[in-house]
Amino acid sequence: MGAVPFDFAHGRLSRDLVCIRVLSQHLRAGLMNAVALRQEPPLSLMGQIQKTNRAGAAPGSVAMRADGATGDLRLHEFRSRIFRNRRFLRVWLPPGYDDAQNCERHYPVLYLNDGQNLFEAATSFGGIEWQVDEAADRLIREGAAPPLIVVGIDNTGKERLREYMPYRSMHPVMLRVQGRRYPDFLMKEVMPFVEQNYRVATRPEDTGLGGSSLGALIALYTVMVRPGVFGRLLLESPSLWVGNRQIIKESRSVRIWPERIYLATGTAEAGSAERNRTVVDDVRELAAIMRRAVLSEKRLRLVIKEGAGHSEGAWAERFPEALQFLFGQ
Repeated sequence: MGAVPFDFAHGRLSRDLVCIRVLSQHLRAGLMNAVALRQEPPLSLMGQIQKTNRAGAAPGSVAMRADGATGDLRLHEFRSRIFRNRRFLRVWLPPGYDDAQNCERHYPVLYLNDGQNLFEAATSFGGIEWQVDEAADRLIREGAAPPLIVVGIDNTGKERLREYMPYRSMHPVMLRVQGRRYPDFLMKEVMPFVEQNYRVATRPEDTGLGGSSLGALIALYTVMVRPGVFGRLLLESPSLWVGNRQIIKESRSVRIWPERIYLATGTAEAGSAERNRTVVDDVRELAAIMRRAVLSEKRLRLVIKEGAGHSEGAWAERFPEALQFLFGQ
């Protein structure tokens, strides 16, 4: 066996061997996916992943690539023991993630709820997506945001309300809520899976969480009950009304907030002038509570968008600004 060349000037031997192993793993995974897709008859996307996993891979460890997204979007079937169900995790990787020179690089990560609404119109509510992939790709290439990983956590359809609501509600009637389990689901199941399969940085300043509507409510609840884990928080049109505004009441006692928070809503979200004012007033009250906890304008950005509604289109429009504020310099 011949000698392995070693660059004594730069000490690159171990690094290059690691890169070779990483690239080989990606190549083998790609070949496995290609074989599975070509040999089996057409199936639903979930069915395709199940077929691949039954061939011997651990559940969720095999990723499928989404063709309809900008950049590299990988889908994993993910099973939760906490919620006893399954969903997709949609992992968007930044440009250059698989390049050999980046194989030891670890990236900031943003976890977003309602993952099916983030990247592709075909899976989004009402056919309107947040365009997270397009916005992130552009901002990274322009240098306005650092290369980062975005993880979309799908909701489970009919169980969405229960999983995203930490408090009981009478309007709508929802008494058997499961939202108090969500922080454990995220921190004991989702995040360890992502950290095992992707090169993510794990410091609070490199870790973000966010969502819209009820997805924003459960993100807010999570950072309140698990302080110090997430250093970036994105709250779009949060459903602060749940449980007679219980989240606002509890927020008054919070002393540790994420280092940067983007909080936004529109002035036309609730269908009537009176309800619209209530939505805006609730968001302003939450912002005032955060500011009293010594969150300066550098840490908290409050956006009240005139005429904006409660929709994916409105959140898509604001996402580039939010991403740049949360992760930019």
